[in-house]
Amino acid sequence: MNKPNLLKSRKFWLLVADTVVSTATYLVTAFVDPAIAEKVIWVILAWQPVVVAVIIGIAMEDVAVLNNAPYKDV
Repeated sequence: MNKPNLLKSRKFWLLVADTVVSTATYLVTAFVDPAIAEKVIWVILAWQPVVVAVIIGIAMEDVAVLNNAPYKDV
């Protein structure tokens, strides 16, 4: 059986992108007015469930493909 390659995984790269964008945005808020920073953090938290839902959707697609693959003789 083939080993999954993490660097080719859509889920992995979505997670990396989300982490980088969220971290960078959070760090930028350290240099702005606290009221603006609070709003930016709220937006980050509001988008997290969307990103998680996309990752879960991709995982469900992957499972469906694996479950519908023709069985091979062992």
